[in-house]
Amino acid sequence: MKLAIGCDEAGFYLKEEVKKHLSEMGHEIEDVGVYNTDPAMYPDVAAAVAGKIINKEVTRGILICGTGIGMAMTANKFHGIRAAVCHDSFSTERSIKSNNAHIMCMGARVIGSELAKQLVGMWVSYEYIDGPSTPKIDRMMHYDAKRD
Repeated sequence: MKLAIGCDEAGFYLKEEVKKHLSEMGHEIEDVGVYNTDPAMYPDVAAAVAGKIINKEVTRGILICGTGIGMAMTANKFHGIRAAVCHDSFSTERSIKSNNAHIMCMGARVIGSELAKQLVGMWVSYEYIDGPSTPKIDRMMHYDAKRD
């Protein structure tokens, strides 16, 4: 799978570990930044990852900041994007299987690297299957289209 990954300064070290883990799993990773621990504007990074998904340059994205919340809130501003904060196995699973999420968001100040790598490994293995959640996703997208 081709993935975009990005972070702010709080998520830099976790991003590097997750990126290495995904590469070792055989995934192609496009790192949109940041590349150090200097203060950064995480909305710009979230926008870059969302744009790569919208433009079909990547299949999915991963965003990491201090909590994952700000990244998710920003990514969800982009038309057609569904981003979810995933800090446990159940929310990680349901983000794909119930909500067909495009972007996984995590907080480097919330979870450790081993759990993050485990959750990312799960997340990339899941596929959305058309089923009982489809009408709910369709309704989400109905409201998304009304934003403009």
